[in-house]
Amino acid sequence: MENYQFEKKPRVLCLHGHATSANILRKELVLGWPQYLLDKLDLVFLDAPFLLQDKVDAHDIFYPPYYEWYQATEDFKEIYNFEECIQYIEANMEKYEPFDGVLGFSEGAIVTASMPGMQRDRVALTKVPKIKFVMLIAGAKFGGVALGCPKLASNAFASPIECPSLHFIGEKDPRILNEEELAGCFVNPVVIHYPEGHKVPNLDAERTETVIEFINKVKKIKMPLQGNSKL
Repeated sequence: MENYQFEKKPRVLCLHGHATSANILRKELVLGWPQYLLDKLDLVFLDAPFLLQDKVDAHDIFYPPYYEWYQATEDFKEIYNFEECIQYIEANMEKYEPFDGVLGFSEGAIVTASMPGMQRDRVALTKVPKIKFVMLIAGAKFGGVALGCPKLASNAFASPIECPSLHFIGEKDPRILNEEELAGCFVNPVVIHYPEGHKVPNLDAERTETVIEFINKVKKIKMPLQGNSKL
C-alpha cells in the first residue's frame, strides 16, 4: 500500500517560555490539551540555550533548571544574544530534522513568530527545510508595541507572513494587545481565544476541534519524510 506523505504526523519543534524548560512545556501541554489531540502531532521539546541566572519563585508545581532564549533590558527594548539563539535552534533542527512546524509559548512564541520571516529572507535557518506552519501561544512581535527588535529579525515582519499560523490568545492576558498585533502580521491567521491569562490554555472540545482542523489543513502541505528520533 502506498504511503502518502500527508498521512504522517506533522513533526513540531516546541519552544518553551521564559524561565521554564522543555520539560515544563511538555507537562503544560499534557495538563491542558486532550491526549487525542497530542497524539496527532510528533512533538519534540527543546531547552533554550541560556541557563537562567535569576532566582525564580513563580512555579509551585514545576522545578528548575530554568532557561531563556535570549536576554533583554528591563524595558525589553534591547535584545541580546538572539543570533546565538537562532544558531542554536537551527543546529538542533538539523540534528533532529526534518521538522514541519514550530510551536512556541510566550518567549518561545516570540522567537517562533520571527522564524518564517527570517527564513523567507534567507538571513537565518537556511540549512533546514522550510517551516510550513507555526503555532503561537501568548506571543508577541519583535519591533512591536512591547518589544525591541534584534538586528537579525529586523525585516522578519516587513511584509505579511504567508506561513500558516495558529494563534492562542488569552482573554485575561495583560499582554493581549501584543498577541493581537502578532496575529495581524500573518496572512489568514487562525485565532483561538481562551478565557485564561498568560498560560498554556486548557482546551475544551470546541477549541480542540479548531486545532485539529488546522492540523488537518497543514498535513496536506507536502512534507519531507520524517524520522523517529526524539530529543
